[in-house]
Amino acid sequence: MFEARQTNTMRRSLFSMLEVTYHASVQKVRSSHRNAVWAIMTSILQAGMFVGGFYLMFYFIGAREAKLRGDFMMYLLSGIYLYLCHIRAVAAVSAAEGGTSSLMQHGPMNPIVAIASSLISAFYVQTISLLVILFALHTFSGTVTFHNWKAALMIYLLAWFSGFGVGLVFRAMRPWSPEVTRFAQQAYMRINMVASGKMFVANMVPGFIISMFDWNPLFHIVDQMRGAVFVNYFPHHTNWEYPLYVACGLLIVGLMAEFFTTKRASMSWDMGR
Repeated sequence: MFEARQTNTMRRSLFSMLEVTYHASVQKVRSSHRNAVWAIMTSILQAGMFVGGFYLMFYFIGAREAKLRGDFMMYLLSGIYLYLCHIRAVAAVSAAEGGTSSLMQHGPMNPIVAIASSLISAFYVQTISLLVILFALHTFSGTVTFHNWKAALMIYLLAWFSGFGVGLVFRAMRPWSPEVTRFAQQAYMRINMVASGKMFVANMVPGFIISMFDWNPLFHIVDQMRGAVFVNYFPHHTNWEYPLYVACGLLIVGLMAEFFTTKRASMSWDMGR
């Protein structure tokens, strides 16, 4: 009755959504840890264990010198960190709050804010931890160089964006069949442990192996990243346009499926899980 009326312009609505997205992103970063610093440290530790495991594996099988002429740690990071960025974007978007979540009962919240905040928080943690690892590596070894850092940044964003498209499809599938979606998502992550191509160089493997993996956008992304990082590597079997087109197609399909699912969402779906 005594509430002051405000004109709800497009600019006001946009800034209001951005503000809610910012606070939701901060809440996402801190949801599983006491503060953002600890979340970043955990991400650095996990990535370090990943890189260390692959380093020891290549060392013991004697394949360390059979890769690219350049810093071996940059070779590992160019594959492993793109895989982590992509997979964690998939996991963050697919696990974002749905239309039947109790958090959606708050006025400013909506599925778009939930998806955006999950995606931004995952990207923030991954990017900060990557910068810390690169800074530490450059400080102690002085070997961190990029042949084309602008292209490397674009490929890194493409890995994140493609994870967004894949995660959105899984998110739209989840209310209809949670168990099948969870299995499909885990299978996708496990398959990409090998199919992403982070353990080999596309130019140095037989053609029949490339034909087994060239369907995978992440395979193209990893190979293109190595072309941007190393001055003496030129990708002949991959391109960056294919993962971009696939990501845009998955994004459109995911948005359509999300709209269809939201219109038919029921509170009983969450109660039954």
